[in-house]
Amino acid sequence: QVQLVESGGGSVQAGGSLRVSCVVSGDTNSIYMMAWFRQVPGKEREGVACVYMEDGSAIYRDSVKGRFTASRDNVKNMLFLEMNSLKPDDSGMYYCAADETWYEDRCLKARQYNHWGPGTQVTVSS
Repeated sequence: QVQLVESGGGSVQAGGSLRVSCVVSGDTNSIYMMAWFRQVPGKEREGVACVYMEDGSAIYRDSVKGRFTASRDNVKNMLFLEMNSLKPDDSGMYYCAADETWYEDRCLKARQYNHWGPGTQVTVSS
């Protein structure tokens, strides 16, 4: 079994930066794919960035390219999301997700993931 716990959310003004982190525990060797998703009330959960755990390569949704950086630390079993130049539209509950498979063309789809953390809130004010 795999457990995920996020931290690092908070409130920031537009243009500011935040870093959210995710600690992975349990059967970490089985994980090939991890991602960050976000969700606001009334909307579907959307993929922000996904990471192939073997080499750390990342894929981003278009709206965050150039502003967000996803990375992993396989020694500490952690996933990070560095968020810069934040905008009010970046607000939401941010979730860490993990799965035992890797599908590059579907890694930003929530249905691809079996394991989820409880989330951490990010609020960006204008």
